[in-house]
Amino acid sequence: MSEDLSAGDSNASSDADLARHAEKMAKKKAARDKIMATKTDEKGLIIVHTGKGKGKSSAAFGMIFRHIAHGKKCAVVQFIKGAMSTGERDLILRHFSDLCEFHTMGEGFTWETQDKARDIAMARAAWEKAKELIRDPSNSMVLLDEINIAIRYDYIDIGEVVDFLTNEKPEMTHVVLTGRNAKDELIEIADLVTEMELVKHPFRSGIKAQIGVEF
Repeated sequence: MSEDLSAGDSNASSDADLARHAEKMAKKKAARDKIMATKTDEKGLIIVHTGKGKGKSSAAFGMIFRHIAHGKKCAVVQFIKGAMSTGERDLILRHFSDLCEFHTMGEGFTWETQDKARDIAMARAAWEKAKELIRDPSNSMVLLDEINIAIRYDYIDIGEVVDFLTNEKPEMTHVVLTGRNAKDELIEIADLVTEMELVKHPFRSGIKAQIGVEF
């Protein structure tokens, strides 16, 4: 008899817990729905991915692939990477070039090229191409991959970038800028800023960049 009572008490307690959980979630949903009801505006966002952690470009390409999946035109300009093939570039050029224009304008990192004048010229050419693509109203999103590095080394003037994005970017065009050490001026005008924090990285354990992870 006592075992039956114990089982009954346990079931009652479980039912009470479920009821409390349901009530809590209902209140949370009502509060969330109230907040979401006020979010009605749309605009082209300035999005910055920065920080020492891995994943800045990967996250940006995730948004590019979302655009492609929705049939929206987009474009990519790579300011630094260029010496090696990457999975994202190969996939886009092979299957989605009708939806995503892809320009690899860099020739590698500055310590690889060892030619500052050429690096500056390539960065300037990439910036001119970026402005052309952003001005094109058919592009819903433009990714400027590793532009923050070119800005950091003063290959591109941050004032010019801020002025263009503030005054010339079409209202509904999203622009994503990636790379470490994003300038404060860029962060100030951005709508969305994510800083990738480095906690651990296999490179520090002697593991090299690997296909499908880094490129």
